[in-house]
Amino acid sequence: MTSYRTPRSRAAGLGSAKHGVGHWIAERVTSVALVPLSLWAVFAALRIAPLGYEQAVLWLQNPINTTLAVLFAGLSFYHMGLGMQVVIEDYIHRRSTLITLLLLNAFVWFGVGTAAIVAILKVAVVTQVGVLL
Repeated sequence: MTSYRTPRSRAAGLGSAKHGVGHWIAERVTSVALVPLSLWAVFAALRIAPLGYEQAVLWLQNPINTTLAVLFAGLSFYHMGLGMQVVIEDYIHRRSTLITLLLLNAFVWFGVGTAAIVAILKVAVVTQVGVLL
């Protein structure tokens, strides 16, 4: 059967093309921010590896190291969530599965990212308070 509809009329109702720009920019901004943070993370891992636990805790209690570790964890999980969202939207076509996977993706990256940041802060701040008590 031949369709006499124009390409525009076939595309109408398939959703707005405007929301993708913000998503694309967020992916690029987090990518650029993660380049120096990843280099710092590799340097930090190599620096901490030969140290004992107490020295590693002291190293993480430095405010600059704590800040960079929190930024690295937060941006990494956010960037992962953005990337997985694109993969899910591109390759999953069944509506119920799409919604389920998008919700699961959001809960996983946000939940695990939050847990990582809380763990970093616990080591950096609570351990220091515990030493003072």
